[in-house]
Amino acid sequence: MPIRSTERFQTASLALAAILALGLSGPALASPAEATTAPAAAGTQQAAAEPFTAARFAALQADNALILVDVAATWCPTCKAQKAVIDAFRQQHPELGLHVLTVDFDTQKDWVKHFKAPRQSTLLVYKGSEQRWFAVAETREDVIAAALRQAAGSQ
Repeated sequence: MPIRSTERFQTASLALAAILALGLSGPALASPAEATTAPAAAGTQQAAAEPFTAARFAALQADNALILVDVAATWCPTCKAQKAVIDAFRQQHPELGLHVLTVDFDTQKDWVKHFKAPRQSTLLVYKGSEQRWFAVAETREDVIAAALRQAAGSQ
């Protein structure tokens, strides 16, 4: 729809202008190709989880995207189990357009505090700017899938 595309472009342009005004550049910015939030077509593979950046999170929120913030550590076995469940869900439900942003528990302490994550293996689900779910150490596939479907509005 032309109007929606125009609104998306205007939102992305405003977000980029704000980022540039703050003097942010380099890896904190997602490329336009990465900033696409259109759901993947059935049968196509979605992009892998992305490292968390404030700019990317703000852009996805402005686009009212479905976002999973995964506060994880590379050494955490629970985090690995969660990743497997989330990856399988994304493969089974590409129509939901789920974006996964990974906060590194060991190196992004300001964001760990911002999200009030008591430990690694914390999952938060947002639909746009609204937080819809929060869990710690949850690895049950049915529980994670139900939370994602409910947040997307497709129970």
